[in-house]
Amino acid sequence: MYTETFTRTDSASALPPADPRMFSTPEAEEIKKEICAVGRKLWLRQFVDGNGGNISYRIGPNEVICTPTLVSKYDLTPDDLCLVDLEGRQVAGTKARTSEIFLHLEIYKAVPEAKSAVHCHPPHATAYAITGKVPPNLIIPEFEVFVGKVAISPYKTPGTAEFAQTVLPFVRDHNTILLANHGIVCWADTVTHAEWYAEVLETYCWTLMLAGQLSSPISYFTEQQAADLLEMKKKLGLPDARFDSAVAEECPPVEQRTSGAVADKLANIDVEELVRTITKSVLEALGRK
Repeated sequence: MYTETFTRTDSASALPPADPRMFSTPEAEEIKKEICAVGRKLWLRQFVDGNGGNISYRIGPNEVICTPTLVSKYDLTPDDLCLVDLEGRQVAGTKARTSEIFLHLEIYKAVPEAKSAVHCHPPHATAYAITGKVPPNLIIPEFEVFVGKVAISPYKTPGTAEFAQTVLPFVRDHNTILLANHGIVCWADTVTHAEWYAEVLETYCWTLMLAGQLSSPISYFTEQQAADLLEMKKKLGLPDARFDSAVAEECPPVEQRTSGAVADKLANIDVEELVRTITKSVLEALGRK
């Protein structure tokens, strides 16, 4: 179904050949266990279905451990995993590597600090991705610090070079990216942390959808509160596209912000009584004309 190979002519081609022995080191064995544990978490949280999603870890300068194709993430075992080089060539493992490994490899080439990548399809975050929207910011602190401003990449056929390269304009300043009509990808320093970012994004999108069903306006952070969170994020060494722009640009206009106290008052308004009062006033005004 998917294109399996493509070539590049860049600095990655100057790397030494991948060493298959790195697939059997004590460090590799621990990474394999972590990948399998994360795969099961993704399945249990319904972030993947069937054989969907893929996970990888860059264990060496030209060596990446990754999940295989056509295996449920719930059923993964260390023996299922593969070792590929940065061009996607498989150098170890008995099962064929995932066809979407090129997405991960583009991230590793573009972001030296990226050690792991997780691609999955969490329903609420993917709902944003299939509508071409990104979730608003400045609402929940944990999301601001660990994920923050989210980008969305254009749709291309999964598994192709074009698909893998859609994240390149965004991946330096975002550790989490929506993939249009597809899902999400997250990168981090460990496999577990990359999966955490997927959880944070999915829970945030879910919470926003629930909030949208209520009659009260959403309460946003002030400019100073937003600046404090960005400063915290910077100290943690996490990327954010807003580091180079004014926080004020991200804050909604004052008239759109609602404090918790005001929101509580609005939530207690009798809407039906309010409609009756307005209707009565309108009719009386018309009668006086």
